[in-house]
Amino acid sequence: MNKKGTLYIVATPIGNLEDITQRALKVLGEVDLIAAEDTRRTLKLLNYFNIKGSLTSYYEHNKIAKGNLLIERLLQGDNVALVCDAGTPGISDPGEDIVRLCIENSISVTAIPGPVAAICGLILSGLPTGRFVFEGFLPTNKRQKRERISLLKEETRTTILYEAPHKLKHTLKDLNDILGNRNIVLARELTKRYEEVIRCSLKEAVERYNHESPRGEYILIIEGADGETIRDEKNGAWENISIKEHYEIYLSKGFVKKEAMRKVAQDRGISRREVYKELI
Repeated sequence: MNKKGTLYIVATPIGNLEDITQRALKVLGEVDLIAAEDTRRTLKLLNYFNIKGSLTSYYEHNKIAKGNLLIERLLQGDNVALVCDAGTPGISDPGEDIVRLCIENSISVTAIPGPVAAICGLILSGLPTGRFVFEGFLPTNKRQKRERISLLKEETRTTILYEAPHKLKHTLKDLNDILGNRNIVLARELTKRYEEVIRCSLKEAVERYNHESPRGEYILIIEGADGETIRDEKNGAWENISIKEHYEIYLSKGFVKKEAMRKVAQDRGISRREVYKELI
């Protein structure tokens, strides 16, 4: 019976190629196959370090078919390295799927640590780092996006998001509308020549990108909500408005009717049946 191979989760530089580790270079040079999110980008990295490796693609739109092929190779005894475009695979990319498949097939998985864009942005932000939450990319659907942001309204930990340049303006507006004018840090091109870290309020960020075109992928680090303010709001926020007005507030934030009723009931400490009766 063949000995199973190992899947190596290999972190690669997020910008500056000199950030790669000696162990990562060794593994990339020794494995039987390198599965890459973008083979063209990975080939540039391999060529820079004079590594001659066998490449195959593994990304969101082929992860099912290619994932099964990778598992077959691993079961046959081949060692496979997984890399993404930049940073650590498995964070906001299909790397988590192949890791799960390996676990289901009792295949060894190990990590070759390195850069993570979210963590680099966080430690440069100046915002609290002791407790934080990573949300990755927000949903593309407008309603679902606003619902997700609404769930962060009472989050007291520092929040980290990823965002594409063509979506940044709308995302900043939604964040400001729903979360209020909190402090935010926008980081881009980290470790590169034109690294940029912008520290401002959400309102200032909205105004800035109304006049400036976003460039590159962004890491957004958002100040957490104030715990005392949340408690004060919960203790008396709904006393002076009707259930219908309360319900309409959640509708305006993008919640569907059923979820809006659930939120109203939760806020007021009553049943959804009572909310429904008031609304009809």
